[in-house]
Amino acid sequence: MTKESDALCATEKEIMHATHRALVNSGYAALSISRIADELDKAKSTIYHYYDSKDALLLQFLRFTVDRFEATINTSIGDDPKEDLNHIIRTLLPSQLTEEKRQLYCVLVTLSPQALERAIFREQFTEIDTRLATIIEKTVRRGVEADVFRDVDPTHAAEHILATIKGTMYGRLTTNREAATAAAKASLFSYIDSHLVS
Repeated sequence: MTKESDALCATEKEIMHATHRALVNSGYAALSISRIADELDKAKSTIYHYYDSKDALLLQFLRFTVDRFEATINTSIGDDPKEDLNHIIRTLLPSQLTEEKRQLYCVLVTLSPQALERAIFREQFTEIDTRLATIIEKTVRRGVEADVFRDVDPTHAAEHILATIKGTMYGRLTTNREAATAAAKASLFSYIDSHLVS
């Protein structure tokens, strides 16, 4: 079953949160419908009523997760393109990770290797990147049209910013280089001031 996350019923949302907990507690390798049902505190048949396989559930979970990222970003987008771009960077690369956001990032990193060999997961991660790139690109484009930013290519700028954010997110979760996030964020702010601002 494939739906947009905002159309999920209450039980499906409970399944998404239970999947999140199961992934965080057990990791992808040990993830099963049984473990998710345990976290949900309901029978496996409840899950199978909505999703015919673990993969179908996980693909919906990826959509659910990126919807949460997107909602966090969009709720604070205003009328100042430069500040909005800074907000996007601060949201995706916060100085301190809350436990919820750390878990969300861990889930994405945990599932991303599935995209190496499985086209259906690659398509979903492509959609995630496209959605994030589009938010950044639209913000840069607004800045260009408002003469806040130089006449740069919004697509190129968005890809540069997104690639830096993604690399930093991955490094933050997989290494002990605690100062790297602040350095990368400062580099992005410098890029905006030196290459984008008119």
